[in-house]
Amino acid sequence: MSTQREEWKLEALCDLYETLAITQNVIFVNTLRNVDWLTDQMRARDYAVSATHRDMDQNARDIIMREFRSGSSCVLITTELLARVIDVQLVYLIVNYELHTQPENYLHRIGQSGCFGRKGVVINLVTESNSEMLHDIQKFYNVLIQELPQNVVDLLGCLSSFSLAALQMV
Repeated sequence: MSTQREEWKLEALCDLYETLAITQNVIFVNTLRNVDWLTDQMRARDYAVSATHRDMDQNARDIIMREFRSGSSCVLITTELLARVIDVQLVYLIVNYELHTQPENYLHRIGQSGCFGRKGVVINLVTESNSEMLHDIQKFYNVLIQELPQNVVDLLGCLSSFSLAALQMV
């Protein structure tokens, strides 16, 4: 999703959740502060979200992950802490609220979508200020990250028709 200004990303994310029937998904941000901020913003808009980051004690993180794995929590907001260890079979959507600052770590995030041979989708929320990072990711992996089409509901509704994709929403 491409927006001109950073503050529009939250509205774009909420629009996405109002448009789609979202099941298990993960939203990645880059800082602990942004985990807390986005969690507060989403909850203030009546979205049921969970959050985890490295400053939480291990017991609290285990409880949150157990709830997420069981499906009692459908949206998990996190940092790189879990990028390599989320083993939830039903995660088919990853939202990069913020792009990772190192292109080589992008794959660890998107690899959580479509785990265990399942299909998945990644949506990157991109602003003008970080569009260069998206370009760097594309160059690093020699891929083209497509814009999210207008028929996003149809696209996400029939995941069986395509493999893991990374999409940029406009």
